[in-house]
Amino acid sequence: MRWLTGWSTGAPRAGAPAQETPGAVAPIAARALWAGPNPLWAVGDWRPEEIRLATLRPGAPAAVTTGPTAPDPVEDTPATVRLAVLGHCGASDAELAAGLAAARGGAVRHLTAWPGSYTVVLRTGTRSTVLLTDLAGARPVFHTPWGGGTAYATAALPLADLIGAPIDTGHLAARLACPESPEALGTGTPYLGVQQVPPGHALAIRGGRPYLAAYDDTGDAQRRRGEAPAVRELTRALLESVRSRVRTPAPGRTAGERARLGVDLSYGTASATVALLAAAVPLAPGPGPAAAVRDRAAADGDAAPGPAAAGAGAARTGAVKGSWARAAAPDRAGPEQLAAVTLGETEAPATLATDIPRLRHTVLAPDPATLPYADLRADPQDGPLTDEPGPELVAAARAEARFGAGGTDHLTGYGARQVLDGHPARLADLVRAGRPRELLPPVAALAGADRATAGVLAGALRTPLTVVRAAHRLSRIRYADALDDAAVRLTLRHGPDGGGTAGARSADDLAWCVPGPAARWLSDEALSAVALRLRLAAREPAPVEPPGARRARYALYRHARGFRTLVHAAEQPGQRLHAPFLDNQVVRAARLLPDDIRLQPGARHALLRAVLTGAGRTDLPPDWGRGPRPDRTAPARAGLRLAADGLAELFDAPLLAEAGLIDLPAVRAGLARCADPAAALPPGTLAGLAELAATELWLRRVRARRHGACWTGLPPARRTALAPARFG
Repeated sequence: MRWLTGWSTGAPRAGAPAQETPGAVAPIAARALWAGPNPLWAVGDWRPEEIRLATLRPGAPAAVTTGPTAPDPVEDTPATVRLAVLGHCGASDAELAAGLAAARGGAVRHLTAWPGSYTVVLRTGTRSTVLLTDLAGARPVFHTPWGGGTAYATAALPLADLIGAPIDTGHLAARLACPESPEALGTGTPYLGVQQVPPGHALAIRGGRPYLAAYDDTGDAQRRRGEAPAVRELTRALLESVRSRVRTPAPGRTAGERARLGVDLSYGTASATVALLAAAVPLAPGPGPAAAVRDRAAADGDAAPGPAAAGAGAARTGAVKGSWARAAAPDRAGPEQLAAVTLGETEAPATLATDIPRLRHTVLAPDPATLPYADLRADPQDGPLTDEPGPELVAAARAEARFGAGGTDHLTGYGARQVLDGHPARLADLVRAGRPRELLPPVAALAGADRATAGVLAGALRTPLTVVRAAHRLSRIRYADALDDAAVRLTLRHGPDGGGTAGARSADDLAWCVPGPAARWLSDEALSAVALRLRLAAREPAPVEPPGARRARYALYRHARGFRTLVHAAEQPGQRLHAPFLDNQVVRAARLLPDDIRLQPGARHALLRAVLTGAGRTDLPPDWGRGPRPDRTAPARAGLRLAADGLAELFDAPLLAEAGLIDLPAVRAGLARCADPAAALPPGTLAGLAELAATELWLRRVRARRHGACWTGLPPARRTALAPARFG
């Protein structure tokens, strides 16, 4: 896990613990980027090109460096401005210098407009520090009071280690009950006392005190564009994101190591789009065998200097000077190949248009060791400890197999559905905007799908009435009444189970707050505590943002949080997993898409096809993106059956029950039902059990770790992995 951390101190506060001595505390195995009383460290396996620093002093141009360097010995003055960009950033040194100069006046939004995924830290003078999160939430920032000031980091676990924070059981209950509801989650984390900066916000620390402010407008008024300009902007943004990663030099490798570049290749059109764009990025061909021989000879000192030696390397053709004969092109290796990885398929997916020479397709056969819950057959505490819990933990073995066969820089299609698709709740936004006629195409598509699966009556009558009525209700209901209704439904366990027809699932999503799939197995006390949070939030002012756009935004945050957990759990040593769809510029470009375009049937596939067409791929088949989807529940049920003994042991005396979070008999009954191959299960059942199993795994790994493993200079502290049951 890679993270950066630091703190900004202020005047000592009354009641601060005496043992908090910032000068004696430092992260273990860290690289100091800034020294002084307000330091900044980079911890983990950062590549040199992922650490970029810029310094601007009065009367001198900005100095930009790449890679870890010794801290600047010159003492900062109130006019000194420093910028640290950590992660993959496609900005040039000149752009970093210009951005730093523009940030002196207080503007920071332009620092998030470069291609890539990165974290920005800006320090002005000696008392002001500003950290910027990304728009999707894949690069979060956390903070906590400490040492008379504020400590910050890009991971919550090190801060919890710093202050000795126990697990916040109330926040875990909210994550399991309403994982996409900001009213339930707030800005808390699984660690008591550690707060998260919301995506799209800046954390400004002045005099040791934290202040939060949004740097990006999420309103609809300024981002309305026509379809053609929005698609052009999306094409440009996605091309830049993929190109900046493909053209970035990676660490040198020897024979037998993994390829430099890799891509996911599956049934999805998003991963296929990224693969086709990456394969189309022109790269300079590598040196051929002759050049390699000359390089080795020069290195060994065999080539004598002078004209004779210079002419000896050129092959003679016998042609007369001035004739049409041309020298043969030097031997060069072909373009660099990309390792395209497919898991569980026997042939190339139909999402590729034609055979792509640069893609080296690798098919990984299904294996019991790559099924979900495979880690439970061994020691459950033996796996990686992620920063936060997430269902990606139970599928880590499957992801490790896929990424292990990929490249050192592995590109994925994660986030495309959440960035491009129209959330069902956006139907209410159309009603609010006075455009009810634009509901006809998406509602007709839902009716057609239900007609094929549930009969003519459901498709022709029940589905249109249910969906349109739910859209009108969401557009008219008061925010406070909606949260009160959600609290009542949560307490009565009336949440959706993910089953039923497509129209019924869309109608369930047409609400301000929807319970998660694990809510049905929580205890009455936990559900009541989360319902209380919703009722308290109902007293706050209603958000200005329409409900559909707000629901879509928080669904994106949840998915980005899951991708971050997947990176912590499955990324190979020295490898980088990339999700271009979660980059700031791609998210901004997708916001320009009109709602009626997003809600069209097959909108994501049509948008990705338009992106590929704009990038020069005009040979896509007519049915591109319309193939059947694989059964995602079969591997989960097979993994549950094989790991039945491990799951029974995991929930024999679970920490979740010890904290009062789950109804243990109901969970055990659900596990038994899922292990029965003849039992019919709605999709929400499998998703909810994955949430519970992953949270229990994470809790056990947190309890097994040693306190202070991230820091040196901390006094010994006695703490438990779980705080007493506290749902407030």
